[in-house]
Amino acid sequence: MNEQIVILDFGSQFTQVIARRVRECNVYSVILRHDTPAAEIAALKPSGVILSGGPASVYAKGAPLPDEKIFELGVPMLAICYGLQLVAHFLGGKVEKGQKREYGKGTLRITDPTSPLFAGLPDSLQVWNSHGDKTSKIPKSFQFVAATENSDHAAFEDRARKIYCIQFHPEVAHTPRGREIVSNFVHGICGCAKNWTMHNYVDQAVAEIRAQVGGEKVILGLSGGVDSSVAAALLHKAIGDQLICIFVNNGLLRGRESEIVREVFGRHFKIKLQYEDASKLFLGRLKGVTDPERKRKIIGKTFIEVFQAATKRVGKAKFLAQGTLYPDVIESVPIGGNPAAMIKSHHNVGGLPKNMKFKLVEPLKCLFKDEVRELGSELGLPKEIVHRQPFPGPGLAVRILGEVTPRRCQILREADSIVVEEMKATGWYYKIWQSFAVLLPVKSVGVMGDERTYDYTIALRAVESQDGMTADWVKLPYELLEKLSNRIINEVKGVNRVCFDISSKPPATIEWE
Repeated sequence: MNEQIVILDFGSQFTQVIARRVRECNVYSVILRHDTPAAEIAALKPSGVILSGGPASVYAKGAPLPDEKIFELGVPMLAICYGLQLVAHFLGGKVEKGQKREYGKGTLRITDPTSPLFAGLPDSLQVWNSHGDKTSKIPKSFQFVAATENSDHAAFEDRARKIYCIQFHPEVAHTPRGREIVSNFVHGICGCAKNWTMHNYVDQAVAEIRAQVGGEKVILGLSGGVDSSVAAALLHKAIGDQLICIFVNNGLLRGRESEIVREVFGRHFKIKLQYEDASKLFLGRLKGVTDPERKRKIIGKTFIEVFQAATKRVGKAKFLAQGTLYPDVIESVPIGGNPAAMIKSHHNVGGLPKNMKFKLVEPLKCLFKDEVRELGSELGLPKEIVHRQPFPGPGLAVRILGEVTPRRCQILREADSIVVEEMKATGWYYKIWQSFAVLLPVKSVGVMGDERTYDYTIALRAVESQDGMTADWVKLPYELLEKLSNRIINEVKGVNRVCFDISSKPPATIEWE
């Protein structure tokens, strides 16, 4: 990376959003722990440093504090919220408990229009506040440049040292012109160009993969999901036939999944693809199992067995590739009350065992999900793969409540295919986070023609989300719900009732198990 912005994480739930905003300015960003030594930061040659917000008070016992030598790095610095209080605390100002917490929307009045941080912005802005402490005295060399209703010290700066401090959050959507503030810092103050693009990134990633792998073979477990698919396409561009993909059919896949993967990667991209049909093995081991956690453990253990056996058939390979993304490699800061330290989703089947003696290749580990999709498009992957909705590691097993049987898999697969088809036909599929069918272990009485039926119930789930941590149910049009219900009941044998799940997360989860 030629130019990059280093973000020090003090436990804010918005740290990753700051990183995204910088990258939206076409500048690379990297998140580091708050206590990263100044010498390590200097070695990265950053164009600028951003101090994130955080839930702590600078005076609290165990408060996250930086290496104070960061203030001597001589690079531009943007300090947000808790970061602002750190600057005041370390450089001779004073922070104290506010008489009144400032949380939510506020109005920022820019009192010094010559501030480069607010260049091109109006005198008054809507901003988002989230703080209890406030700065009662700013360090000597600093000047006030903006105020809010509750604080005369909402923004202050030392232009000579290029340290800019703001008490609000410019990275969140509730600060409508916050992106322009971030852009002013990154471009105007730090002097960064707009070099971080997917087109440029491909060449850089290919060079890095070739340097790491050399002439050795690389194995990749291809699931058909976005991450592993993009990783496969990128690795293939870099090392061609040195890449061998293993695709395991566990019998719990979506409709036509195995055909699509083999068509796209085997025939179109000409990637070496080893297909393992282990559906009978998985379904045999799931027979009679109804507990969700037991299902998950059986699927995870069986996958590892099948994958290990498949790697032996590949022959000697030194590297194992994984589609790890940046949010998975960022170390959460363990600070009390830190929402960013929440436990990650439990819907994946788990990693591979430590006794698999491979070196890891993680070609996507510095990318966020939307950047991975952008990279997939750049590499020529079809839209149906690049923009497909998330699918849980255990597959249909967590969408079949109760025992997983071949018959129940068939019913759900047919119903789910109708959901995907109709959501795509109406344009809803690519607008929302997830939409799918769930097979309930409930039978009810119905009438078809002159006959009484006693068949299964399908629940439909459609949610909107940014990251899967929280989700809202989507108000799909009645006409679409009616069509989905009619098609599923008429076309899927064994179903006579369709319901629509109107629960949000929390308190419900997105998946049913």
